Amino acid sequence: MFDVVIIGAGIVGASVARELSRYKLKVALLEKQNDVSEGATKANSAIVHAGYDPEVGTLMARLNVRGCELTEKYAEELDVPYKKIGSLVVAFSEEEMATIQELYERGNTNGVPNQRIIRREELVKMEPHIGDQAVGALFSPSAGIVGPWEFCIALTENAVVNGVELFLNTEVVDIKKENDEFTIYTANPDLETLKTKYIINAAGIYSDAIMGMVGEREFKIKPRKGQYFVLDKSQGPLANHVIFQCPSVLGKGILVSPTVHGNLIVGPDAEDNVERDDTSTSKEQLAFIQHEANRSIKGINYRESIRNFAGLRAQSDRSDFIIEEAKSVKGFINLAGIKSPGLTSAPAIAEDAAKILENLGVALEPKENFNPTRRQTHFMKLTPEEKAKKIKEDPTFGRIICRCENITEGEIIEAIHRPVGAMTLDGVKRRVRPGMGRCQGGFCGPRVLEIISRELHVPLEEIMQDTNGSYVLVGETKK
Repeated sequence: MFDVVIIGAGIVGASVARELSRYKLKVALLEKQNDVSEGATKANSAIVHAGYDPEVGTLMARLNVRGCELTEKYAEELDVPYKKIGSLVVAFSEEEMATIQELYERGNTNGVPNQRIIRREELVKMEPHIGDQAVGALFSPSAGIVGPWEFCIALTENAVVNGVELFLNTEVVDIKKENDEFTIYTANPDLETLKTKYIINAAGIYSDAIMGMVGEREFKIKPRKGQYFVLDKSQGPLANHVIFQCPSVLGKGILVSPTVHGNLIVGPDAEDNVERDDTSTSKEQLAFIQHEANRSIKGINYRESIRNFAGLRAQSDRSDFIIEEAKSVKGFINLAGIKSPGLTSAPAIAEDAAKILENLGVALEPKENFNPTRRQTHFMKLTPEEKAKKIKEDPTFGRIICRCENITEGEIIEAIHRPVGAMTLDGVKRRVRPGMGRCQGGFCGPRVLEIISRELHVPLEEIMQDTNGSYVLVGETKK
C-alpha cells in the first residue's frame, strides 16, 4: 500500500515526486514509457519564463513567478544546466508597443522583478542581429533557459535516492476505488496492480483519459502541436536572450533562443486538432516558422539546422492550469492542462500538490535525512589536474566517444548506472549528450550501442533508439 501514487514522469510528475520525497511517505511514480521525460518534457522550448504573460490572478501567474525562482535554486542543487539570460518580447510597430506596455503592467502585478521597457537603440545594443522592423521590447532579466529533460531526470533521480519507487513500462489501464482505497491496474506484467490512498494525475496529454478511468471526465485535453528547428552551435551566437514576438491567442509566438548547450532553437508554431501521438513535422509549417523567425533575428542560416522536432502541449478546455482534487472522486488530484509556462511552473505546482495532500489530511512529516543535492561528472569542465586524476582512477574517462560534444566513455557508463539509468541510445543522449551534436549520432551511435550492450548485458538487437519498439538493429547482414 502506497500513501501516494503519481501517474506520469514528465517534468510535473518528477517535480511532485521530488517534493514528496522530503516527507515520510511511501510514494510511487508510474511511467508508461521506458524512461522519464518522454512526453512534452523532451519536446519544448526549454524556456524559464519570467511571468509577465499569464493573466493576473490565475494559477499560471502565481506559479510561473514562483517556479522561476525555484528552477534556479533546484538547478543548482541538482546539477542541471541553467542560464539566467533574460527575455525580450519584441514589438514591430508602435501599435505592438501598446501590447508591450500591457505586458509590463501585468508583469509588475504578477511580481516579475526588474523588468523594463526598452526602445530600438538599446535593443540593438543587446541584440545586434535584431530584425530591422523592431521598434522596442519588454526586457525581463529573471527569465532563463534550462535543459528540460536533464531537469526531469535529475528531479526523478533525487526523488528515487530519497525513497520514491519508480516504475517504468507501467501503463495505467484502469483505476477502481473502494473504501477510500484506490487499486491501479497496469499493463506491466511484473506489477499488475498497486494500491494507494491518494493518486496524483500528472499524465499530460492523457490526463483526461486517466481521470475518466475512475470518475467523470471533468476536463478535456486538446493537444496543440508545435514544431521547431534546432540549429548547430555556429548559429548560437546570433541571439543573446530569449527573443519572443508579441503574443496572440495561439500562444507566445515564434521564438528564437540560445540553448544551454550553445545551439539555437527556433519555433514553435501552433497547430490544433491533432492526434495525441502526432509528433510529425511538415515542410509547410517549418517554412512558416522560418519566415516568422526572420522578423526577429536576421541572418539565421537554416542550412545549419541539425534537427527538426515537434512537441504536443496539453491544452485543456479551461484557460488556466487545473490543480485540484477531482470533484467526482475524493483523494484523486488532477495536475492537468499544464501548457506553457508549465516547465517553469512545475516546481511550484509540486508545492501546491503537497499542500492539497496536507489539506486532505496527509501528514507531511519531514525526513531528517533528505538529501537535496545530486551531482554527475562533466569531464570537459574539469581542470587539467582534475582530468588527469579522473583518468588515473578510471581510464574510460580518457576515451572520447562523441567528438561533436566531447563526451567520454566514462560519462556514458556513469549515465547507464545512475539511480535512474539510461537503457536506450536516446536515454544516454538525454543524460550526457552523445548524439546531440552536428552528426546527430552518426559516428558515435554504434559505439554507444556497444557500451549499453556491454554494461547492461543485453544483446545489441534488443537495445532501442528511444521508446518501446524503436529497435536499432534487427539482425546481421553478413555472417
